[in-house]
Amino acid sequence: MKASVLSLIALASTAIAAPMQHQHHQHHQHVEKRDVVTKVVYVDVNGNLIPGPSPTASPSAATTDDKNTVPVTQTFSGVQPSSSGGAGAGGILGDLAPYANPAGSFEDGKYSCDSVPLGNGVISVDWISGLEGGFTSIMNQNGDTSSTCKDGFYCSYACQAGMSKTQWPSAQPANGISVGGLYCKNGLLYRSNTDAENLCEWGAQTASFESQIGQDVAICRTDYPGSENMNIPTLLSAGGSAPVSVVDSDNYYTWRGGKTSTQYYVNNAGVSVEDGCIWGTDGSGVGNWAPVVLGAGTTGGKTYLSLIPNPNNKVPPNYNIKIVGTDGSNVVGNCKYENGQYNGAGTDGCTVTVTSGSAQFVFY
Repeated sequence: MKASVLSLIALASTAIAAPMQHQHHQHHQHVEKRDVVTKVVYVDVNGNLIPGPSPTASPSAATTDDKNTVPVTQTFSGVQPSSSGGAGAGGILGDLAPYANPAGSFEDGKYSCDSVPLGNGVISVDWISGLEGGFTSIMNQNGDTSSTCKDGFYCSYACQAGMSKTQWPSAQPANGISVGGLYCKNGLLYRSNTDAENLCEWGAQTASFESQIGQDVAICRTDYPGSENMNIPTLLSAGGSAPVSVVDSDNYYTWRGGKTSTQYYVNNAGVSVEDGCIWGTDGSGVGNWAPVVLGAGTTGGKTYLSLIPNPNNKVPPNYNIKIVGTDGSNVVGNCKYENGQYNGAGTDGCTVTVTSGSAQFVFY
């Protein structure tokens, strides 16, 4: 078993980063196990313990009462189409305006397993080698994979930026891998979580990506629960904005009872989503070899946002990035990656806590 990058928690009244354990199965799909823990441990890609981050700030400096926390509704602009298509069903920008509710509900047994059912936030990912139909991963309860969505398999899918999939079976494999997506039966798609009417849902309105640079950035979320391949795209256009998928960790997917959060791999500016939102190869600098990893999640009324070093890639990106609060917000901590250095210990990454309002991942 191998382990890599980190999840988000608050520990000892300090916002810091904590581990997410991972494993790779024989088909080279990335399968993660995440938990909220009470001890901070860092592990490298070989599973060895390494020094963890130093606390960035103490929430004792914050005076905001959590009961008064009010998310800020944000306006996103400047997003341009990529070669994968722009706004509209199928294009990676999706068909919904930020935080607009999906219309109607998904109908079980109506759509063929041949392709992902587009619209209401669902987008197609059609550049992944070995997968057909626009799905992000296809797996059964035994961990077996398939190139096509077929009977007995869970067919995972991508949602547009700011949204998360709602579908995964409550009964997860006993060996610790995760499966997610729609279930294929008799050639038709069915929800694996019938508590959700729609296939995608918005996260908390507490974080956004903001660009002050002249090139697009491919920000690639891991497919979780599922293979954890980093193939769910957010296109941050040059000078533009995009919502962050901030999952409500108190009510989202849990791994063995532990809360989970969102994880992104961020490629160098100028790398397309087709080239960057993939399972990369050794030294490629893309996908799981991308230079920056971001984390996001909300629990107990607080949002935790992190910049995390990627053990696979120590080469600085061709941009700087910082987390800053929006006007009127209360953000505890200081977090940036500038000129190849994280603030604080320099290489360990950093986390902030948004106790009210919202914050931005600013690329500059």
